Amino acid sequence: MLRFYSSKALLMHRASFAVLLLAGAATTPVFAQTSKPQPIPFANRIPEPRDVAYPGTIKLDVDATDLAHRIFNVRETLPVAKTGHMVLLFPEWLPGTHSPRGQLDKLAGLHIFANGKELPWTRDDVEMFAFHIDVPKGAKQLDIRLQFLSATVSDQGAIVMSPTLMRVQFNSMSLYPAGYFTRRIPISAAVKYPEGWTAYSGLPAKVEGSTYSYETIDYENLVDSPTLAGKYCKSWPLSPRVFLDTCADDPKELAARPEQIDAHKRLVEQAERTFGSRHYDNYHLLFGLGESIGGIGLEHHRSSENGRAKGYFTDWDNTVGDRNLLPHEYSHSWIGKYRRGEGNWTPNFNVPMRNELLWAYEGLDQFWGYVLQARSGLVSKQDTLDQYANIMAVLDTRAARQWRNLVDTTNDPQISQRRPKGWLSWQRSEDYYNEGLLNWMEVDSILRRESKGTKSIDDFIRAFVGMNDGDWGTLTYSFDDIVRTLNGVQRYDWAAFWIRRLTETGAPAPLQGFVDNGYRLTYTDTPSATFKASEKSGNTTNLGFSLGLVINKDAGITSVVWDSPAFKAGLTVGQTLVGVGDQIYSPEKLKDAITAAKSGSAPIRLVVKAGTELREVSIDYKGGLRYPRLEKTGKGELGLDLLLAPR
Repeated sequence: MLRFYSSKALLMHRASFAVLLLAGAATTPVFAQTSKPQPIPFANRIPEPRDVAYPGTIKLDVDATDLAHRIFNVRETLPVAKTGHMVLLFPEWLPGTHSPRGQLDKLAGLHIFANGKELPWTRDDVEMFAFHIDVPKGAKQLDIRLQFLSATVSDQGAIVMSPTLMRVQFNSMSLYPAGYFTRRIPISAAVKYPEGWTAYSGLPAKVEGSTYSYETIDYENLVDSPTLAGKYCKSWPLSPRVFLDTCADDPKELAARPEQIDAHKRLVEQAERTFGSRHYDNYHLLFGLGESIGGIGLEHHRSSENGRAKGYFTDWDNTVGDRNLLPHEYSHSWIGKYRRGEGNWTPNFNVPMRNELLWAYEGLDQFWGYVLQARSGLVSKQDTLDQYANIMAVLDTRAARQWRNLVDTTNDPQISQRRPKGWLSWQRSEDYYNEGLLNWMEVDSILRRESKGTKSIDDFIRAFVGMNDGDWGTLTYSFDDIVRTLNGVQRYDWAAFWIRRLTETGAPAPLQGFVDNGYRLTYTDTPSATFKASEKSGNTTNLGFSLGLVINKDAGITSVVWDSPAFKAGLTVGQTLVGVGDQIYSPEKLKDAITAAKSGSAPIRLVVKAGTELREVSIDYKGGLRYPRLEKTGKGELGLDLLLAPR
């Protein structure tokens, strides 16, 4: 039915409609009529891992002889469990790295055959580490060909092959079937090394010429059993079960003195006495010395991958900072490999890890690495105290504690994957290592205090890892397990302690454990021997505790401490120091200027280059040079003295 309005009524109707539009506009925005897509559904076609045995044994043959191109050529034979759709996985989440660090970008030349014919493969459109194939009827096995292209320069990633050294990491050189726990997939691996080379691994091998045929084992433990090989190698037995297997770019680097090897023997002795068990049948410290392949420190159950530049044995007095590596990685056989945070154990290498317990996995291991270096004499007690002082001072100046709590730093392996940070002191990094150490020192001090000196962290660690001697499986733990074990040693509100330390912000660094154990952090105007050695090995001038600057050998600023005098003057990473006052920059001139400003009235004047521009910076700082030290606060054998004493 048609309706007719008078002019007045029509005007009133339009006015009412306008009011309604305005009312609607106040609550519901009006958008342009653009196209509005909907998400396509995601169908997960990757089988979930099951705790069932995979039928048959995979055979893996690695040709590691192409030193010219640094290419590993791989042949893999994989028995077929069933025909039809199948998914093959390349390891993504690697134990010890705590993040998806599988080097998928270096997988190349992938061909898959069955019944003599090549099968097409399709990469999963969501999970890039998964490859889909259709296995034809009657196929009994898959024949896989692939290559792993080692980095040839450092900006491509870690270099693992050179004309003198190599690391074979089986996770980078194999595919495995989805749908199974990796501990239920049998595999036999063989590696052909260059003629005349020697190879070491925690996995026993039969050697024929330059080919090492490794003992059949499950895929989980194969990935946990890398090899170190080289042209110049030497192995020292540290005990009937533990070996220091060393390969170097230069045979001169293998000239270890007897007393140096004796210190490593005491490391094994002290670890076994401290932890009260062994969680390996044999253990190999795989130690690469040189600069032709990248440095590394990565734990495994029956071995560890360790790499340092030259001078470990031959420049012993100046490489004290390198000697914490082996105690740290060796301790991981107990802490991290045998006892592992429940989120860090996964049924295969493509299920994401959860890192919320890394303050125990890495923090507790960091704690024991320093204790064992001192107990064994691998590092002197005084050098260990000086290293503690530096750790404490760094965290004491870490302004990021104002906004970011400790437990959140356990996400850093996934967030940053150890990429450089411009404002480390304001961003934090993997602080669960060193702040974890400080917290475990506080645990030790509380145990001593509450038990009136009858208990210490030694009692806790034996209760935590000292069971099931010879078991080199994995026993997971939760937050509640840690609290329960601590309470079994000494009753205390451990849950509240850990929750506070893990979640607090705005509090100073937790140095109380050292204070209660008899030592406090101080600063002097003279660096300790370990501080100077650290500067020398890193080719840096570290003024982080005075001006708030770290400077490299080329006068480039590599670190600025947040809210420090240097920060307030506008200095930042990437700039270059050109002058100090009216003179050309040198580390000595800058230190002299800092010292002079302490008693003078003039500010410190610097000339700084940023890009193509030069500018003068004035820093009004009167604090002088500051280097961290530990000062003993009492007499006799105090808590920290007792902790570091040999067992």
